[in-house]
Order: sequence, then C-alpha cells, then structure tokens
Amino acid sequence: MSEVIYMNHPLIKHKITMLRDERTGTNEFRKLVEEIAMLMGYEAFSDLETTDVRIKTPVEETVQPVLAGKKPAVVPILRAGLGMTGGILSLLPNAKVGHIGMYRDEKTHQPHVYYDKLPPFIDERLVVVVDPMLATGGSLIDAVDEIKRQGGKRIKCLCIIAAPEGVRAFTEKHPDVQLYVGALDRCLNENCYICPGLGDAGDRIFGTE
Repeated sequence: MSEVIYMNHPLIKHKITMLRDERTGTNEFRKLVEEIAMLMGYEAFSDLETTDVRIKTPVEETVQPVLAGKKPAVVPILRAGLGMTGGILSLLPNAKVGHIGMYRDEKTHQPHVYYDKLPPFIDERLVVVVDPMLATGGSLIDAVDEIKRQGGKRIKCLCIIAAPEGVRAFTEKHPDVQLYVGALDRCLNENCYICPGLGDAGDRIFGTE
C-alpha cells in the first residue's frame, strides 16, 4: 500500500476551512490555494537529498548543504492544479514545470487527457503532481500512469481535499507513490462531488461557472 500523509498543521486546517466557505471570493480563494500548496510542499519536501558545497561567508569559508540532483518537476493537472503551482514554485523556484490537461465526462465521470507536456529527463527528477481535489481518483491515476509511461520513477502527489473513495482507488493503482492530503472528507455524492468539499475548485480559482 502506498504511503498516504494527512496534514495536521493548524495553519493548513484553518486555511482549508476558509477555502470551503462559499462566501470566499475568487481572489482570496486563489491566494489560499497557493498558500496551502506551499505549506503542504514544505512537509512533502522534507526528504529532498542534499550535497555539501564550499562557500565563503563574510566571516570565513565553510561547507554547507544545497539541494542535490536534477531540479524537480512540478506537474499540475489542468486546470485547477495551476492554482497550486505558484505555492510549490515559491519553495522550489528553479523547478521545471510540466502540464497534464484533463476533463471529466459529465455522464461517465471518467477523465480524458487533452494535453500532455513534461520536462525532459523526467526519469531523473522528483515529479510533484498537484491537483486541489481527489474525488474518484481517475484523473490522478491517469496522470501518474502517463508520467510513469514517460519514465517517471520518483513521484509525489499533493491534493488539498480528498474523498475516501479516491484515496482508496489511487493507492490501489499506485502503491509506490506518496500521496499528501490536506483534508480527508466524508464521501462522494451521486454526482461524484466531494462532501462537504468546496465545490468546483477550477471554477472558484478562475471565477468561472
């Protein structure tokens, strides 16, 4: 079974509550998504590898750690995942950015890929997949399928809100991938929306309906 890490930080909980509130407008919602992504990323990147380099401070020469290896790749699932990308890039400003575009069939609720562009040498990078909502799990499963097909090996997924059904489906399909969840909600309703959830994350980020 894959490792699922649930966020317990008070700031994350507080900001997710504000995110859920239907009175939260587009501008504030967008900022909250970015802030939550940054806080989750801080937790998710605690195991990044480092290497020692020699530098000179104003006082003396010293050996200190810096991040090692290829720059990570941030891969938002379009379009809602774009809202989390800035928060991750604030922590890893030199990261490469790829995109996977998906839409959900309103009748079957199944995801369909319409765009796919990943950075080169994806097999040598930590790949960070971001999507605010993990509902049925279909989009995230398909996105990770595609990343693995192109050679991705070390993958972390960050979702702000998840349904138990989505977590179960994802971990069964990708037991080797770390999944970070901001809040685990009660269930999916008959329309496959997360309850209590926060509505459509993409619409609320971009001010569409």
